[in-house]
Amino acid sequence: MRNLASGVAIVTTGKTVCRRGLTVSSVTSMCIDPPCLLAAINSRSETHDAILANRRFGVSLLRGDQEDLALRFGGLDAAKGAHRFDTAQWNQGVLDVPLLQGAVCTLECILYDHKTISTHSIFIGRVVATIPGHGEPLINLQGALRTLPRD
Repeated sequence: MRNLASGVAIVTTGKTVCRRGLTVSSVTSMCIDPPCLLAAINSRSETHDAILANRRFGVSLLRGDQEDLALRFGGLDAAKGAHRFDTAQWNQGVLDVPLLQGAVCTLECILYDHKTISTHSIFIGRVVATIPGHGEPLINLQGALRTLPRD
């Protein structure tokens, strides 16, 4: 699966000191009617339980120049909990979930369903709001973060 290129996103929920978020490369469109997406999240993550409690979440698709945020929310520095949000600008969306300013795109979802399989849960979110952005997407390919070359 390391050879399957995938977009990199930060999945978030909560507000103020209860904000939680993590980096994922497992977000995909699921269906259009109703518009839903799927995100897989480790069940040991504090974000996992926060999404279950809040029943809503945001997805911020990262730009190629936002690798530092991908690493931060991936747990590769000492920041935890709401402190992960300290190094970037965030807005609270219509569902009151954190959305990254300057992302390629942000989506807000109401939790439609979830299923735990082994170490992860699949969260199905009904998309209720989107904000388009700009820039080249950050991708994960063969364990490395990168952008696609332009022709």
